[in-house]
Amino acid sequence: MTRKVAVTLYNPDWPSLFKSEAALLKKIFKREILDIHHIGSTSIPGLAAKPVIDIMPIVSDIEMVDRFNEQMISLGYEPRGENGLPGRRYFQKGGNQRTHHVHIYGKGSPDITRYLAFRDYLRLNVNEAKQYGALKMELAKQYPLDIEAYIKGKEALVRKMEMKAIKWYESLC
Repeated sequence: MTRKVAVTLYNPDWPSLFKSEAALLKKIFKREILDIHHIGSTSIPGLAAKPVIDIMPIVSDIEMVDRFNEQMISLGYEPRGENGLPGRRYFQKGGNQRTHHVHIYGKGSPDITRYLAFRDYLRLNVNEAKQYGALKMELAKQYPLDIEAYIKGKEALVRKMEMKAIKWYESLC
């Protein structure tokens, strides 16, 4: 089945949707979660986005996450293992009408910095966020039934912004 590409204007309910889902995840993983972050486009005020809440829990031991698959299934999540990214556990909710993605990383994973840097950079650099949002809207119109083409169309700009974001983020530390 084809996944439609739907990019919408920013929804001010997205932060509360994150908080509600994060609370459910904390009930499942309890003390295993060291921290939990709202990431992705829905975490950036004003940014157009696919209406999917991306959540990044940080755990002390990534290997223990698989023990919680049944509980995640009971919340409507589909466990996808690493799903192409070593050191991650990925879960998606909503089937082809996705509502949430959970990207779990072990403490110290370099991917944590990449996600947080990108989010925080775009939160502070409104013009770059607008540029990114405009590209996403255009690509969604151009490829309404081709998620792969949509993702590929964003790739160059995302990489460029990620590099700037990481450099900026590391300068803060």
